[in-house]
Amino acid sequence: MDLLYKILFYISGFIIVWAMVGYPVSLKLIGRLYKNRKLLKDYTHQPTVTLMVVAHNEEKVILEKLNNIIKINYPKDKIEFLIASDNSTDRTNEIVRNFIKDNPSHNIRLYEVKERKGKTNAQNEAQKTVTSEYLIMTDANSMLDRESVKELMAAFTSDDIAYVTGRLSFINQGSSDVSNAESNYWDSDLAIREIEGKIQTITAGNGALYACRTKDYYDFDPIQSHDSAMPTFYALVGKRAIANHDAIAYEKAGEVIEDEFGRKVRMNRIILKYILPDIRIFNIFKYKWYSYFYFGHRTCRYLLWISHLIIFIASALLVTESWFYAMAFVGQALFYLLALIRKFNNSNNKYLTLIYYYCVTIIAQWVGVYKVITGKAKPFWEKAESTR
Repeated sequence: MDLLYKILFYISGFIIVWAMVGYPVSLKLIGRLYKNRKLLKDYTHQPTVTLMVVAHNEEKVILEKLNNIIKINYPKDKIEFLIASDNSTDRTNEIVRNFIKDNPSHNIRLYEVKERKGKTNAQNEAQKTVTSEYLIMTDANSMLDRESVKELMAAFTSDDIAYVTGRLSFINQGSSDVSNAESNYWDSDLAIREIEGKIQTITAGNGALYACRTKDYYDFDPIQSHDSAMPTFYALVGKRAIANHDAIAYEKAGEVIEDEFGRKVRMNRIILKYILPDIRIFNIFKYKWYSYFYFGHRTCRYLLWISHLIIFIASALLVTESWFYAMAFVGQALFYLLALIRKFNNSNNKYLTLIYYYCVTIIAQWVGVYKVITGKAKPFWEKAESTR
């Protein structure tokens, strides 16, 4: 049995180390081989676009969002604004209707989803009313840079580019230790995505700002999210998903751990499927770098929940085998103890906060797995109030 424990120990250890350290470092080294490859842009490419804002009970921010998007610098006769309201029961729809009436010079439409089935379903329904060449999607609480639409469209320089995501920038990084931890994590992830996109294709986008050709839009199951599903879908059909980080959306990060925890649970509502959504992904002869990207950036990260449990149990069972396993067990126990200390004493120590934030991320994966197994995973999302 000791041999089995050791095998599980080293496999789990590899997954954890590769996901958090190995893959990011390896990608930076690989990126040096492609350092001369730049993101091509064509600013003369200004097709017709529909900018879709998805909202559910966003009365706190929808007016600000409407005022934000009509100031976007793009030819007025080539852009329309579509508000997809996912069965909102507050004043969201009323605010949108009044804004449309008060701004007749702008092409703004409200699409009301009659039954709430989540963000992806709202996008699926509203997309069927779109006639423009391109579709840009954004969230109600994401404020866009004036040049964001031009930047997204400029990146569609070839037919094989099916998806372009922008850069989400957090405006409240210094507001709390939680928002700072999330911002730091996100900045490191953006650097990885930029390299992936330059080499071949990214493994995930973000819901704050992204675009695709209308003809390439696909109706995903409402339980899925475009952030994870779209880039993989396009990669498997031989197209590229890339990032143009000059297209910027601004948001608040969650300032309290409860908000970030809830958001991460929602992100993991289909975690078991995302570990390996399609076996074809690992056909390196066909998908080349994307197979490597997905394994390191997605599969290993989606396995952190089980890997941490296995390595902890395995090291406990092997603790008398050698000092190495004893140190591994003590180190893990100390790590989790520090997270508990941060939880109960609300320390402002940034290192304790990072440890606590990481542990919360792993627990959120476990909750996501539980909801998948018990059938409690839902396509709905509840707003993080500290981000509004």
